[in-house]
Amino acid sequence: MTSGNKTIRALGLCSGGLDSILSALVLKDQGIDVHWVTFETPFFSADKARKASKTTGIPLTVQTITPVYMEMMRSPTTIFGKNMNPCMDCHALMFRLAGELMNEKGFDFLFSGEVLGQRPMSQNRTSLRYVEKHSGYDGYILRPLSTKCLPETIAEKEGWVDRERLPGISGRSRKIQMQMAEQYGLTDFPAPAGGCLLTDKIFSRRLKDLFDHQDAIGESDLELLKSGRHLRLDAATKIVVGRTRQDNEQIGKWIDPKAHMVLKVENFPGPLVAMPANGCEPMMMLAASICAGYSKAPDDQPTTVIVQQGPKRRKVTVLGIPPAQSKRFMI
Repeated sequence: MTSGNKTIRALGLCSGGLDSILSALVLKDQGIDVHWVTFETPFFSADKARKASKTTGIPLTVQTITPVYMEMMRSPTTIFGKNMNPCMDCHALMFRLAGELMNEKGFDFLFSGEVLGQRPMSQNRTSLRYVEKHSGYDGYILRPLSTKCLPETIAEKEGWVDRERLPGISGRSRKIQMQMAEQYGLTDFPAPAGGCLLTDKIFSRRLKDLFDHQDAIGESDLELLKSGRHLRLDAATKIVVGRTRQDNEQIGKWIDPKAHMVLKVENFPGPLVAMPANGCEPMMMLAASICAGYSKAPDDQPTTVIVQQGPKRRKVTVLGIPPAQSKRFMI
């Protein structure tokens, strides 16, 4: 759509799901130049958005926002959801960052694939209004799929979009979206289930433990939450114990040689164990015993465990602690 001699440009938040795709296509049908932005942290990736961009040809900007996201996680304005998911503050932050990009790149308004009532906690009227108000871009956020169910935005008042040509979807049924997908010839799109690790009970428990015991949290700390068993030995010491070869590879990938020491049983298959580099000797010996207990080393026999931090390497001999006994440390 044009306003005078100007082409109207819209920037949308893209999760890569069907609703995101449809929200962009209905605006594109009105001649609006649509672009997407998506954000990445260790809690969620941009993979689905990249695929949606490739499928539709809609340009996509990907931004990593871990530092600012962690600031929000430390002091959310609203309460968390069922787990460690600050959905409303998360959405407000994303719209704030998208709004900054809108101003920088000369877009006219923002949009998203949110549908009124589809998610009872984060997409009700109160939540949608909260997000808009706290984003700093009140009036500039259009939800194209629920347009007729929501108050007019600046884009409609200015005549940049035709409100009457946009849907008025509400509720949890996806029947209308599936009909629209068929009309647009869309066949390859992800299921509506979310991909945010902050909604996962086990991951959230690990993250809360990290928040409770550690002030400075780096990317490697967050990535390590995704793999292995996590055991809290004392207030200052948590270890990550691989369960599978894939776990060991992921733990090895995210170990920081300056921040972690690594333990591994000599001569027998077993887990890779990551432990804070500043851990005390008794906790290191306990970690070595747990490492031996999860390995294929013979039970009730002294086992050699290699302890390495950066270039420093030494060996300790321990008796393995059976997994049944080490479960008391599990986070």
